[in-house]
Amino acid sequence: MQLTGEALPQHLASGLKALYVVYGDALLLVSEAADYIRIAAREAGYTERDTLIAEQYFKWKELRNCAQSLSLFAERRVIDLRIPGGKPGIEGGLALQDYVNHLPQDVLTLITLPKLDWTAQKTAWFGALARQGVMICADDIPRNQLPGWLAARLNRQAQSTDRTTLEFLADRCEGNLLAAFQEIQKLGLLFPPGALSFDQVREAVMDVARYDIFKLSEAMLAGDTVRYAHILEGLRAEGTATVLVLWAISEEIRTLGKLLYATRRTGNLQNALREVRIRREKAGLIESAARRLKLPHIERAIAHAARLDKIIKGLRQGDEWDELLQLGLRFAKS
Repeated sequence: MQLTGEALPQHLASGLKALYVVYGDALLLVSEAADYIRIAAREAGYTERDTLIAEQYFKWKELRNCAQSLSLFAERRVIDLRIPGGKPGIEGGLALQDYVNHLPQDVLTLITLPKLDWTAQKTAWFGALARQGVMICADDIPRNQLPGWLAARLNRQAQSTDRTTLEFLADRCEGNLLAAFQEIQKLGLLFPPGALSFDQVREAVMDVARYDIFKLSEAMLAGDTVRYAHILEGLRAEGTATVLVLWAISEEIRTLGKLLYATRRTGNLQNALREVRIRREKAGLIESAARRLKLPHIERAIAHAARLDKIIKGLRQGDEWDELLQLGLRFAKS
């Protein structure tokens, strides 16, 4: 069974299962989901908890021994297994498969993992967890879903605001979900229940966005010029090296160029996507950009990037950040 974090409380209210697996890269959401499960278990009479942390020298036989040991104080227990690296190895994989295929009675097992790539999700041990347990994916909230997430969080504290204000708040908190959560809590402390105005939110909320060069290239590929300019200004304020910014942008431009050449050769965009081996998480953005852009756009962008590289190296005169802005905006609007 696959659940979202938002659906988890309702599921827990209808009864507990023997195995829960929480995985993802959003530490806030992973922590929240795990806490919901622990609280529900305690209320259901699972009064004792054993915590196991499967790090480098963890002995996997401890998992089965822990499950089989009798408690003097509680009939029901929680086994809280944490795998910080997300890679149990061969021994751990086999131990997990054996464990979940023979789940102990009167024990609720909670397993937490970091974000797992598609190869990890294809392993036999992860497949066994998915078949036997309730899976909660707690990945970071994408930018286009962040306003909705913020609205839901405001609603929990009986507050609301309009779409423009939610977009403003999302811009300030993008890439830093914990800070977004804290800002929502602050609004709950500062203002009574009800609708919040843009001015109230603007005055209360700090700019806590964590700017990311990869989010910058995503904005460029998506043709989102406002977001591109906003992230670029944030990177500049944080003192990010321009050579890194140019590298991230150029990588996407070159990849798109390879895709368009492959499309011209094969006559089919889907075949070209497979040939160029576009990463699954980027496939949608790259495909959208490929349908919008032509090879001349790529050639001009590569030439611009080459000139910019010389400016960064001091071989030509020019403003590095202004050129990065112009390169991204022209590419995004092509």
